[in-house]
This record gives sequence, C-alpha cells and structure tokens, in this order.
Amino acid sequence: MPVRRLGHVALRVQDMARAKAFYQALGLRLTWEADDWSYLQAPEGGDGVALLSPAYTAAGPHFAFHFSERAEVDVVHGELRAAGHPVGPLHDHRDGTASFYLQDSEGNWLEMLYEPPEGIPSNQGEEPIAAALPDGSSAAMAGAGATRAAALAGQVQGLA
Repeated sequence: MPVRRLGHVALRVQDMARAKAFYQALGLRLTWEADDWSYLQAPEGGDGVALLSPAYTAAGPHFAFHFSERAEVDVVHGELRAAGHPVGPLHDHRDGTASFYLQDSEGNWLEMLYEPPEGIPSNQGEEPIAAALPDGSSAAMAGAGATRAAALAGQVQGLA
C-alpha cells in the first residue's frame, strides 16, 4: 500500500520559544502547546511540525505518514511485518487516531498514523492553547494531544 501523504515532522528543539517564533515567521499557526511540546500547522493542507523539548520523552524525532482510512494502517503494518521489518505495536488512541512506529533502513524513526476525516483534535486548536492565570501569566492546557502523547510512550520505548 503506497503512502499518500507526509503529514507531520517531529523535531527536537533546545529553545521552544525561539523554535516556535521561527516556524510562526514562516506562516505556520500554533495549534497546540503543552509544557514539553508544541504543534504548528501549515495554513492549508493540515501538514505540520511538532516541536519536542528535551523534556519530552513520549516520542523522539520522526516523520509521520498520515492515512485517511484506518484499514490502510492495518495493511501497511501487516505488509511490513510480513516482509520481516521490525514494527512497533499498532495502537488505537483516545483521539480517534491509530498508529505504529518503525525505523527505516537508515535508522530514522517513522510513524504510520491514521487520521480520522474530522482531523486530530489537538491539531485543530479546538482546545485553548493557554489559560490565563490570576497573576497574568499563562499555563498550557492538557487535553487530547497530551493523552495521545502519553499513549505513544510505550510504543517508542518498546522499539529502542
């Protein structure tokens, strides 16, 4: 089954504020922010960049190929296993996505991700990015993206 779309790239960054400013200057929109990672999305097409701080341990830098049908991820998972490629377990996530991780022939991490037709809630900015605190500062809000990230931790650590 051929890959249809490169949906996002996850990059490790040392300075989150500087990295967000850089990608926002390129025209990407900040759609998710947590204490240890942020997601910025292209204005058209939905492709994005996940910025991972050094403290983020649920997944490392990777490229994610997005699929529009859940069955496609199942087929790719099965084909790779049948061909003898080591792949991580296939997980269904609370936000309606399903994914698995693997490494390419050069050791680069890849994620194969089913994205429901309505999209991924944490990438749509449906949840507030930050909440104002009484002292005027702000705090990142946790939500669907945070639970998905936590669920991914076991798959990535299991392949390392």
